[in-house]
Amino acid sequence: MAKRPHMDCYAVGDTADFAKTVTEFDIYGFAGIVGDFYAVHLNEEFAKTTRFEKRIAQGCLSVGFLSTVMGYMAQKAPSPGAVSYRYDITFNAPVFIGDTVTARLTLREKDDDRNMCVFRADVTRQDGTLVASGDTYLKVL
Repeated sequence: MAKRPHMDCYAVGDTADFAKTVTEFDIYGFAGIVGDFYAVHLNEEFAKTTRFEKRIAQGCLSVGFLSTVMGYMAQKAPSPGAVSYRYDITFNAPVFIGDTVTARLTLREKDDDRNMCVFRADVTRQDGTLVASGDTYLKVL
C-alpha cells in the first residue's frame, strides 16, 4: 500500500500534554457523569480506613486527561481527521484532591500502511510520581 500523505503530520517523538489540578468538583462531577460513586472517592471517613488514608480521584479521570491530549493529536490530521480507538493503561499510584497531574503522549510508533499511531501515555503528579501509564492508539482516517 502506498504511503498516504495525511500521515505526514505525525513524526515519531512528537509530544503533547495537558496539566490540571484535580479538585473535589472534578471528582464529584466525574462520579455523576459515569456513575462511579465508590466511597473511596466521595466519603472522607471511609477513605481514612483504606490504604490511601484520604479520598482519591477515580482512575479513569486520568484516562480522561489522556483523552484530552489524544484530541490535540487527532486535530493535527487533515480532513477527515483521526480518532482514538484504544487505551491500554495501568494505574500505578493514586491521585489526591489538590494534586496537579500532567497527561503526556509521545508518539513511539507510526504505521503508515495501517494509518495508525501508537503513543506512549504517562500521567504524573507534581512530585514526578507516575500515576498511570501505557499506550494509546490513534487511527488516521
